[in-house]
Amino acid sequence: MKTHNLFIITLLLIAAACGQPQKAGQKEGSISIDGSSTVYPLSEAVAEEYLNLNPRVKITVGESGTGGGFKKFSRGETDINDASRSIKQSEADECKANGIAYTELLVAFDGMAIVVHPSNTWAQEITVEELRKMWQPEAQDVITNWNQIRPDWPNKPLNLYGAGTASGTFDYFTEAIMGEAKSCRGDYTASEDDNVLVQGVAGDEGALGFFGLAYYENNKDKVKLVAVDDLNPQNGDGPILPSLQTVKDKTYSPLSRPLFIYVNSKAAEKAIVQDFVTFYLESTSQLVTEIGYIPLSDAELAGEKQKWNEFVSTHQPDGSENAK
Repeated sequence: MKTHNLFIITLLLIAAACGQPQKAGQKEGSISIDGSSTVYPLSEAVAEEYLNLNPRVKITVGESGTGGGFKKFSRGETDINDASRSIKQSEADECKANGIAYTELLVAFDGMAIVVHPSNTWAQEITVEELRKMWQPEAQDVITNWNQIRPDWPNKPLNLYGAGTASGTFDYFTEAIMGEAKSCRGDYTASEDDNVLVQGVAGDEGALGFFGLAYYENNKDKVKLVAVDDLNPQNGDGPILPSLQTVKDKTYSPLSRPLFIYVNSKAAEKAIVQDFVTFYLESTSQLVTEIGYIPLSDAELAGEKQKWNEFVSTHQPDGSENAK
């Protein structure tokens, strides 16, 4: 995790620093969050809103990638892990070995954007099969020019940019496109930081990259979106651009995905974490849309709130602890 990507908010009111008494009922405590760079903007926004109401609380929000976050989470180093995929069995086993119980909470949906440099006039759309031809392991040092994908595309270098191997975005992309998670060529520019990928594509005329739709929405003046065709008429006719609507109605396929937060059961014993996660679920509908993700339906959100309340009631200091 790069230091400049660690978002740390330490809120101590100036009045408190001057020695003024704490107001009755004012919350205090600390909460540590890490994980997916895709979920990071949402957790950051929720943290800011929460801290506006509870300025004596300290919240750290990092973005070391879904896999990197789960490593910390499984060791009990963080209270909450942001995740752009479900936990792997190996990660769940590590949590169990370390006595870490948890719950998975769905917080939003996201589309994965395929982007090129703004000067790219030929790749207006692309098929899943063509993406596979670009990114499969066999393409390494072989598929290096655009015209190797389509003969009518220019004979120009093809430079690929994508999520690092510890990222849930990488796992999701490779599984959706190649049919197997982590099946991918290795000669591409990789980063756990989506901002680095945006900058890379924006500065490279031969670039094609992938990252979360929200990052495209925040950088649409720097990169150009490419429509994707999965060649399945049941998912819509022809190439589809990702948007709030096409991700929500699942016509943008197969690059739409759920986003999660995982909460440590020990953390769930703390009143401040209980309050924050409840606030998180209450705030998602508005903040998710503002950031560029797709909110849960009312029924889905109600189900996650019920799941959280049941988890809290079960995982108390004097209660039993059962993973998930």
